[in-house]
Amino acid sequence: MTVTDFGSGSLPRTDAFVELSLLDGGSFIGDLSRLHAGESGGFRMYNWAFYISHRGRHIIWDLGLDEDRSCYTPWVNQFMLDQVNHVGPRRTIVQQLSERGVLANQIDTVLFSHAHWDHSRPISDVFPNATAYFGPGTRSACSPGHLEEPNAQWDGRFFDPNHATERWEEVAGTWAKFGPFNVAMDYFGDGSFWVIQSPGHMPGNLSAAARLRDGSWVLLGSDCCHSRELLDGKKEIAQFGENMSLHTDLNAAKDTIAKIRTLERGCGLHVALAHDASWLKQGSDSVLMSLLDDYMKAAVKEGRIARDEIP
Repeated sequence: MTVTDFGSGSLPRTDAFVELSLLDGGSFIGDLSRLHAGESGGFRMYNWAFYISHRGRHIIWDLGLDEDRSCYTPWVNQFMLDQVNHVGPRRTIVQQLSERGVLANQIDTVLFSHAHWDHSRPISDVFPNATAYFGPGTRSACSPGHLEEPNAQWDGRFFDPNHATERWEEVAGTWAKFGPFNVAMDYFGDGSFWVIQSPGHMPGNLSAAARLRDGSWVLLGSDCCHSRELLDGKKEIAQFGENMSLHTDLNAAKDTIAKIRTLERGCGLHVALAHDASWLKQGSDSVLMSLLDDYMKAAVKEGRIARDEIP
């Protein structure tokens, strides 16, 4: 296996692979005026998470939403949940894992792409043997949390040094290049799964690349980009207020999106963004469609996703 010294147009050479599947993480009503410049209106914004298994390891990438509002900080309850009509998945993440033969106590790691409320929440009550991981820079950006600063949006159960209840760390190790990205980690050491520092959306933001059994690669893009139209360059990122957007560093976010385009168009990766359902509605990407369980396949076949319904 060769995992170093590869350029922007190539990927690491390896025979290793992971098992990857999509998890339904619920949905909420998104605001197009916050996504696309010059557009307005509400739409159902799905929230995908993923299950990764490899050589006895059981990992979740993001968690999506929970209808239990106690999972979230008072700030999130007041300024987000009251606005977006969020719903959790019909089958909880634990139920979806059980259908795959995986028990909650077998999950050893939850990798959070970033610390926003619709991706991360405390895990200790649900996954008692798991450690949560965030990207480098998250601690300094999100501390202290709401237990110390009641008006903070960030969750003190993670980010309050004196009150934290969650076992978590920042991803750390040896970083190398992955295609056009300069800072990526060969997570299992065999080239099968890469965690990628992906600046722009917020400090500590991550994406990941997974090699499947058939040799295909899937890019877990999370919130590096919020829609397929933005990734394709058909729409521009919305700005609102005084030069605000859904990204804390808009220029860095645009650079990250450009690198994802390079991975897709130049290296053949199949891109799964956290809130994008276009590939499900079209059903044309056989690699991404292979990530669905029978329940989600039925939701697609019966047109529930195409009609923006709750699966």
